[in-house]
Amino acid sequence: MPPGTLGRRLPPAVAALALALAVAAAGGSAPQRTAPRTAPRTAPAGQTTAVRAAAGDCTPENMTRSVPPSADQSGTKVRQIVQRGRLIAGVDQNSYRWGYRDPVSGRFEGFDIDLVHAIAKAILGDPDKVRFMAVPTAERIDAVRSGRVDLVVRTMTINCARLQDVAFSTAYFQAGQQVVVPGTSQARTVDQALHGRTVCAAEGSTAQEELRRNPRGATVRLVGNQLDCLVLMQLGRVDATMTDDALAAGQMAQDPTLRLVGDPLTAEPYGVAMNRADTDLVARVNQVLTDYRNGPWQRSYRTWLQPYLGRSAEPPAARYLP
Repeated sequence: MPPGTLGRRLPPAVAALALALAVAAAGGSAPQRTAPRTAPRTAPAGQTTAVRAAAGDCTPENMTRSVPPSADQSGTKVRQIVQRGRLIAGVDQNSYRWGYRDPVSGRFEGFDIDLVHAIAKAILGDPDKVRFMAVPTAERIDAVRSGRVDLVVRTMTINCARLQDVAFSTAYFQAGQQVVVPGTSQARTVDQALHGRTVCAAEGSTAQEELRRNPRGATVRLVGNQLDCLVLMQLGRVDATMTDDALAAGQMAQDPTLRLVGDPLTAEPYGVAMNRADTDLVARVNQVLTDYRNGPWQRSYRTWLQPYLGRSAEPPAARYLP
């Protein structure tokens, strides 16, 4: 790729970020703090019965069920957040249109970020009373379990394996795994895009899980964040990327020459991840989502995603545990 091509392709708001990633992909590196693995906090007896039920009886039919919503602010975790005066949210800083740091303003922006602001406003009365913490894909569960963050809002798919480690809100978005290729690719099917090719995926993502289950003859290259895959495709170092189609929308917004191949391979419902001990916070977030689905969700979708996804702007229906 000729020098400067990457910067010309990207919108000004993300050009600096992508150029920095290109340097890293080409051989540079930046130190990254990794949280130590810790055991989950122990919940009071009976507090997480419903959360445990969701994990222990997990099937595709009930895995998106969460605890019923509540506006109560007297629970242990919610009171802790109120007393602190800040919500600590684990987010992405590399997924354009979802969660990214605008290199000009330095502010976090995107569809997921809007939801974090809504949660902060509901609990603390001010949408800006948030401390954002950038969390790599593979560290999302550790960040929640260790208590480094109150919650993670980071295009995180609800699935049975993750329900063993964290609690989820009701689903707030429905995505699916799909394959992205550069405009120069001749592939017309998923098998053509992957067989005998090098495919990129984020470590700790459901794309990695899908490729482990069925690599379709591909060599898999794992990276810290899915935006790294965009840079590697533009540098010609990988042939394709597997990621959520929702995240692919952000990649295509940055590089209009990219295209999707085939249909979604999986169903990927996104949820807000929280510590399994914090049932009161899960219920409070579910109450926020009850209100958020009726107007704010649609406004955020139109702002960030509608030009790229072209799907009906409706959130998934909430499903609750008995």
